[in-house]
Amino acid sequence: MSSKSRSRFQSLSRRIAGAGAILCLGVMAGAGATMPDGRPTPTGLEVPRWVSLKSSEVRARTGPGLDYGILWEYRAAGLPIQVIAETREWRKICDPEGSVAWVHRSVVSARRGAFNASTDEIPVRSHRSEEAGVKARFSPRSVISLDDCKDGWCEVRARKLRGWVPESSIFGAGDRPLCDASRPAGEAE
Repeated sequence: MSSKSRSRFQSLSRRIAGAGAILCLGVMAGAGATMPDGRPTPTGLEVPRWVSLKSSEVRARTGPGLDYGILWEYRAAGLPIQVIAETREWRKICDPEGSVAWVHRSVVSARRGAFNASTDEIPVRSHRSEEAGVKARFSPRSVISLDDCKDGWCEVRARKLRGWVPESSIFGAGDRPLCDASRPAGEAE
């Protein structure tokens, strides 16, 4: 082998090794995201995780595919839902009623939302404190954008208004799974 060929071969070998190292790091980075049964998630994202519905007409199905029956239709764009399991194309979700269903990945958004599932208004405060002034009130059975949660409080926003609500008062925050991923799709028990 000539020195020129050897040099090209070594350069190519280094590039292949570098690409292999990057691929390996990518696989290892996604290896931490697992579903409740221990299998890695197809997306590499954590489960459970919060997402929201993109449109005001989303069909909930009994299983992950168009061949499965339609259980109901969600009619609330922005509604937060919790992904509790997934396939490459479908998300098994838990909704504010505690019902489990499958929806296609194209109808969910990574944007976060908060839902007031109670029958009472929730004060939206100027700071993360029960003593902070009330800037607005979060109406019952309504949705608002959620930015982030910290120290038991979540920052919410609607147009130019920003404020804080207790994390425990809303649906759309928290780390623990709200529905059992092994439960079949259908209404809450």
